[in-house]
Amino acid sequence: MLMSWVLYATVVSTGFFLMTRLITLILFLSLFSGCALFKDKKNEETEAEASKSAEKLFDEGASAMGLKNYTTAIETFETLESRYPFGVYAQQAQLEIAYAYYKQGEADASIAAADQFIKLNPRHQNVDYAYYLKGLADYHRHDGFFDRFIKRDVSSMDPAPLENAFLQFKQLIERFPNSRYAKDSHQRMIYLRNLLANHEIKVAEYYQYRHAWAAVAKRASYVIQHYQGSDAVPEALTILADAYDKLGMETAKSETLKILAHNFPSENKN
Repeated sequence: MLMSWVLYATVVSTGFFLMTRLITLILFLSLFSGCALFKDKKNEETEAEASKSAEKLFDEGASAMGLKNYTTAIETFETLESRYPFGVYAQQAQLEIAYAYYKQGEADASIAAADQFIKLNPRHQNVDYAYYLKGLADYHRHDGFFDRFIKRDVSSMDPAPLENAFLQFKQLIERFPNSRYAKDSHQRMIYLRNLLANHEIKVAEYYQYRHAWAAVAKRASYVIQHYQGSDAVPEALTILADAYDKLGMETAKSETLKILAHNFPSENKN
């Protein structure tokens, strides 16, 4: 009889213990599920708020751009990029920063920002614009306030930025032949080719003045070889023929004059 009561008590105690554990487990699962739902909802609200804030910052930057307040625009877009580095607003902000620096006349900063965009977004639908901006930044590097009043001969300046611009436009056309910026880039390349050729002519003329005839021939030959189709080629041939004459290279001089007469009859002065 005593054993029966002990057995009964044991069963009741065990059942009570199991029931308690079961209730505890149910409460825990309910609480965990509720926290997960609350957490998901909170994450959704946070993401929505972040998107809204990114959009607001972008609009502020765009407004500053519209007012030509490029310094404020750059600061705003940089804030957007640092706070919300992922998403479409951050990507567009990177491009806007490059453009704002370009409009502000800070070529190096514009090119650096465009390079950063290309590095981070090599397959972006507007990556061709980043290449175009790099070309524009170097293309207009010599622009300045005094250019409005004093007409400068760009071909007499440092050709490095012009060469870089030419290469950037060329790269854009080769990589994105169907880009909306390809046609304009091609026209700029033609203009740059003429400028660079004229620069070489000016250097050749300087060596003419110094009677450095070997250097004259080298510069004139460079124009003929690398800038075919430019307006400077006839003058380069004339200069080259003169250099050969001074160097006593009669055969080379004669061949050069034949080329000049055949291709540019109106330019042959000999």
